[in-house]
Amino acid sequence: MTDIKGAVVLVTGGGRGLGKALVADALARGASKVYATARDPRTITESRIVPLALEVTDPASVVALAEQTKDVTVLINNAGVYHAATYLTGDIADVRRDFEANFFGPLLLNQAIVPNIVKNGGGHVVNVASVLSWVALGGSYSASKAALWSMTNALRLELLGQGVDVTGLHVGYMDTDMAASVTSFKTDPAEVARLALDGVESGAFEVLADELTRQVRSGLSADVSAMYPQLAG
Repeated sequence: MTDIKGAVVLVTGGGRGLGKALVADALARGASKVYATARDPRTITESRIVPLALEVTDPASVVALAEQTKDVTVLINNAGVYHAATYLTGDIADVRRDFEANFFGPLLLNQAIVPNIVKNGGGHVVNVASVLSWVALGGSYSASKAALWSMTNALRLELLGQGVDVTGLHVGYMDTDMAASVTSFKTDPAEVARLALDGVESGAFEVLADELTRQVRSGLSADVSAMYPQLAG
């Protein structure tokens, strides 16, 4: 469990959408400092935030970020992309882009920044996954988030006894730019941020941020045809 009050929080992709909501909630809870990253940090203008440049797929950019944020105690791996390439006809470059941003990006950040969290006496890591970690309806995006889910579980085990807890955040559609064309129900990012930071403060292994996600998670032990009814014939 990690109190946000007094914590030093780093949110990747903190300039918009869920990242912006996470930054706002961390500030509201009394974080002593909040770093927010973006490809162009000039887009982050809130005076209480420390804006920093980051390209999550660039190892040198990640190393530079770690050097600038040695006091971090809470890392939130939020930055990601959505290409959702199909497997038979999709562009392999788009498959790689999903994995580079959604899996290898958080991996690089965890390797670079978690040692600093340990040195600072412990803290927390949040990996922002998706309901599509468990449902193969998003092509390469789903696969990249499934890999992130597995990494999150493994990282939690690797960090046992080192004072760093790990939470996986799973959510369906949110009312953000990424889902602008979606007409289905979309959760308010502010509500997702609240639940995520509640999970940090309670030491939750996973935060399931909407009813769809909770339903899908509870059905993982069922037969494959229950998840994909089109297979039932």
